[in-house]
Amino acid sequence: MTATHTEVTEELGRTEAQGPCGGDHCGIKEVLERLGDKWSLLVLVELHSGPRRFNELQRAIPGISQRMLTVSTRNLLRDGMITRTVFPTTPPQVEYALAPLGDSLAVHIRGIADWARSNNAYIEQCRAEFDAESCP
Repeated sequence: MTATHTEVTEELGRTEAQGPCGGDHCGIKEVLERLGDKWSLLVLVELHSGPRRFNELQRAIPGISQRMLTVSTRNLLRDGMITRTVFPTTPPQVEYALAPLGDSLAVHIRGIADWARSNNAYIEQCRAEFDAESCP
């Protein structure tokens, strides 16, 4: 092996290892993991309208179970996206709200939600046409 060959191999290895953030770790994988969790996204969109109690969130998000809402709110709390306030009542009331970090993300998610709502009928039409052509 020559010194030149080694230099080229090292340079190629560095190029292949670089992802969307270049050589730096910018946290995109972790953010995409959270964004890939549909329940967390829906919690953020719902909290963008204002603080909600746990049961209000559960009623506002069709199909979410108590367990999944608990997991989602816990993950969002851990990531600093939402806040949790416990009120000293009997029984204790818990309220969730967007933290500044979650609010900055919810604005973008709300845009995606609006886009999805505006284009849902067209997407469904395209799927139906595709499925009709693909069926033998």
